[in-house]
Amino acid sequence: MEAKTINKKTMKKYLVVLLLLLASATTYAGKKPLIEDPALIKASAIAALDSAMMAPEGLLYRFGQKEQITGLFQFDITIHEKGKVITVFVKNNEGGSIPSQNKLKDFVHGMQFDFKMPKGKDYKFSYQFNFTH
Repeated sequence: MEAKTINKKTMKKYLVVLLLLLASATTYAGKKPLIEDPALIKASAIAALDSAMMAPEGLLYRFGQKEQITGLFQFDITIHEKGKVITVFVKNNEGGSIPSQNKLKDFVHGMQFDFKMPKGKDYKFSYQFNFTH
């Protein structure tokens, strides 16, 4: 039986195809998932905020500890296309100072969720931040 040899030109083609496949697999793995159902979008955002509020490692929990934020704050939050927070409106503040409220509002406004939504669509939901340790 005779062994087939692959010439350099063919080997380069195989190598290029292999590299493209690896690159596309890596790119896909890093992409945010697209969520199209409005109820699922809101539920996903609320779940992400719940997680961020959990002690001891949650991003919002650590922010609240660092900034010594106390009180209950209810915000209306609007998110856009790529999970970016575009508006934050204060609905209620119980037991929290205005400076703490403003720090929290600015922090939340800078957040971005790990999912995408349909282009051109905004989704609004309410969330209550509880910093009453």
